[in-house]
Amino acid sequence: MIENLALGAMLFGTALDERRSFELLDRFVDAGGVWIDTANCYAFWADPTGFGGQSETLLGRWLARRPGVRDRVRISTKVGCEPTVAGRFPESAEGLSAGAVRKGIEASLRRLGTDHVELYWAHKPDPNTPLEETVAAFGELLSAGTVGRLGCSNYPVWQVERAGQTARAHGTAGFTAVQQHHTYLQPRPGTGPSVVHRFGAVTDEVLHYLEHHPDLELWAYTPLLSGRYTRADKPLPTEYDHPGTARRLAVLDEVAAETGTNRNRVVLAWLTGGNPAATPIVGVSSVRQLDEAVAGVSLKLEAGQRERLDAAL
Repeated sequence: MIENLALGAMLFGTALDERRSFELLDRFVDAGGVWIDTANCYAFWADPTGFGGQSETLLGRWLARRPGVRDRVRISTKVGCEPTVAGRFPESAEGLSAGAVRKGIEASLRRLGTDHVELYWAHKPDPNTPLEETVAAFGELLSAGTVGRLGCSNYPVWQVERAGQTARAHGTAGFTAVQQHHTYLQPRPGTGPSVVHRFGAVTDEVLHYLEHHPDLELWAYTPLLSGRYTRADKPLPTEYDHPGTARRLAVLDEVAAETGTNRNRVVLAWLTGGNPAATPIVGVSSVRQLDEAVAGVSLKLEAGQRERLDAAL
């Protein structure tokens, strides 16, 4: 069983058709994969309607056609980013009011064809809803057994801390996982990755917080920079254009040669074996890419290799 890897289903049902999506899902389960990550808004930007739900709907069809597979997988989905008006994101995002959370989980369960999900995320902070209201709404879902655990994505550290304090004060369950962008390369100081929300990138502060809160898991999205570690046709974004990137890539190539692998596998091994350990969410479009991801999280780095990777700045 592979529990330290999540299959990202963001583009299932839109950019990836049913045949390819089913092929990847089947392969993932056959390889021992457990976690499948999606969201109610996936992928509104890739569908002519301007609304999401395609990924969850496809997953629901896959589960219905694979008797018994629901007991072998764990589903992670999110609420908060689905547009309420086509073509007007983020200003029309559903948010995280109590009503939006209840409506969101009901629609997600209907599309997925299940009565519960194992992990339910607040997709991004909602500045228009008191955090206390969101925490209470999520706690109600956990108490009802509709969701197994709670997580927050793209949250600043102070809101993660306040959400935990609020949950404890009111006797409700809090977040047990955070989901943010995390990878081996680091953007140039003073900049942020161009692929994430405002507070979506893992920083040293986030890592320090998690080191002191072992009850919180770290899930990492876009860990392989959408193929940019290994594909010459996909150059790194400009925020990675600095001397530290060259130094890190050099060590990455050294360790890849020593392990007989490649950059992608070493990055995934670095993430899963770190402190705190991360669960990478990999979005793949081929069986070959999926097999490589499975091999990456199975790779064990030697202590000296990890020290060299960490020391390159």
